[in-house]
Amino acid sequence: MNRTDADITLQDFITRFQLQLPGLPVRLSPQRQAASSPQRQAAVLIPIVCHPQPTLLLTERAKTLRKHAGQVAFPGGAADPGDASLIMTALREAHEEVALSPTEVTVLGTLPPVDSSSGFRVTPVVGLVAPGLQLDANRQEVDQIFEIPLHAAMQLSNYSALDIQHRSRNLRVYFSWYQQHMVWGMTAQILYRLGQQIRRSG
Repeated sequence: MNRTDADITLQDFITRFQLQLPGLPVRLSPQRQAASSPQRQAAVLIPIVCHPQPTLLLTERAKTLRKHAGQVAFPGGAADPGDASLIMTALREAHEEVALSPTEVTVLGTLPPVDSSSGFRVTPVVGLVAPGLQLDANRQEVDQIFEIPLHAAMQLSNYSALDIQHRSRNLRVYFSWYQQHMVWGMTAQILYRLGQQIRRSG
């Protein structure tokens, strides 16, 4: 493609993403999960809103939360034993946090899991949602729901990197700004990886 990332359309995104689509994760039972990995499983939903110029839906976590208070995040959380898959985990959490019905999400696929600083192995689930849905933030978990242009989220030059040490490990932390929102940590890492995947497929 000869267009720039700023010109990305919804169909461009879908095509590029699916060209690099990894296999969907196998959902482990709680017993097998514990035996195979000390990390707890979690999932987040990356909701792409199907405007003529597509956007990405994000949340600002409640400032009263014990962990990651006030951070920009995707809807998501830890897997429950009753979840049939990690995709269902992401859909359930999105419904709980922002009242996004699972029936309103068209799942495109998943990204490779990311290890969080809090000890979770997090699987990102990419899905499409229609514009104009009536969402409602669960105020115990979410202070704000907002959208950013998808092309801005996929533009790798919008991200800066900082190398830090955390628990004796060298880590690279990504961050970027959109208007008054700073996107950083695991959310920025997932978006940066997604941007790399889309660019490779272009």
